This record gives sequence, structure tokens and C-alpha cells, in this order.
Amino acid sequence: MRNIEIDGLLFEPLIEEEQIQKRVRLMGIDISLRYEHKQPIFIGVLNGCFMFMADLLKQIEVPCEMSFIKLASYIGTGQSELNELLGLGIDLEGRDVIIVEDIVDSGHSLKHTLDAVKKLNPTSVIACALLVKPDALQYHFEELNYVGFEISKEFVVGYGMDFNGLGRNLPDIYKNIPG
Repeated sequence: MRNIEIDGLLFEPLIEEEQIQKRVRLMGIDISLRYEHKQPIFIGVLNGCFMFMADLLKQIEVPCEMSFIKLASYIGTGQSELNELLGLGIDLEGRDVIIVEDIVDSGHSLKHTLDAVKKLNPTSVIACALLVKPDALQYHFEELNYVGFEISKEFVVGYGMDFNGLGRNLPDIYKNIPG
């Protein structure tokens, strides 16, 4: 892996695809065991979760469903106001729900999603995130049961995450080189 440039910003390698796939596989095994006699519904938070959710669901060995919501919380490298862009459109009452996030930064979008889902009376709701920035979190989440990697506050791209719409297709994760 080498450094890359995206829209004028430099990024260096942070997590290689092989590490990501190994961690996703382990998370999938654990979730499959936890929901062995259930039929969970996975709710992905777009756009960033699409690669992670696709790879995660390939590892799930129990019957399951999936749906997506779309939230906007970033403009460039900074956070903005949270806006729900695309609703769920599925009944969650009495269901076991797993929210899938690419990254939990401040926790605003996860809190918004959890609050919205809980209003729909699921039997249970947990969250699964590929990346979490513990030093940036502004909330404590008992529901955050699965975390792929903890990272520091740096801005990251790749594996579904972007900078100004670019970099989502990269199989590895890169962090911004301040400068």
C-alpha cells in the first residue's frame, strides 16, 4: 500500500483489506451464533456502509433481511447537521434489528438512528460498526455490540468511506496526512 491523493488531500494506509476481511469474518461468525434461532434484519446506514454490509452479510449464516436508510452528516472533512434523506419503509415491530454503520465518530448519526428505530418497537436493537473513534464519541452506546476497529480522530477514506464523494471504491482504509 502506498500514499494516495484524493481531491487535493494526501492519505496514508491505515488498515489493509486483508485485516478488514478477517475482522468482518469474525464479526459475521459471532452474529450468526448470537442469532442462531432468530431472523434478524440488518439496517445499513448509507452511503458509507455499503461495502462493509455486503461483506458482513456474506458471513451471516442465519436467515436474515436487510434494508437501508440514508443520513447525511459530513461536508468535506467536517461534520454538519444531521439530515435523514431516505427512510426505512419496513415494519420493525417485534423484530431483532442490527444497525450497520461504517464509522461512528461523534455518535450523532448512530444516536439518531437508534432513537428512530426504537420508536418502531423492535424486540431488540444492536449496532455493528466497522470503525469507532472512542476519543470523538459524545455518547455511550450499550447497543454498540460489534466494533471492527478503534481508530483515533483522523479523517479516513476507503472501503465505502469518502472525501467529497471520492475514495469509496478503495479496498483498503487510508487516513488523512495533516498538512
